Amino acid sequence: MSEDRVTLADLERIVAARAQADAGASYTRSLLDKGIAKCAQKVGEEAVETALAAVAGDRAEVVSEAADLLYHLAVLLHAKGVPLDDIHAELARRTSQSGHQEKAARQRS
Repeated sequence: MSEDRVTLADLERIVAARAQADAGASYTRSLLDKGIAKCAQKVGEEAVETALAAVAGDRAEVVSEAADLLYHLAVLLHAKGVPLDDIHAELARRTSQSGHQEKAARQRS
């Protein structure tokens, strides 16, 4: 992990490590202790805030809110036991065909 850049894989490792900490010392642990519903709520809140920042046209705010969104998504994925490798595999599957084909296949399922 570079000090000036954190990848999603880095974030996944950071969340996993902080999940092992005491809730008094770790915001991540305190979120996890509140359960899946709270983690999911935070993802929703941050998604809305990211979208609103994008509509407002404030680039710096979009960056800030998107970072919050990715962090909270990483916490939710950790809480559900979903590794990034599963997300990568799904993205690979979806991008192996056009978006229209992929969407049509999902609707038939």
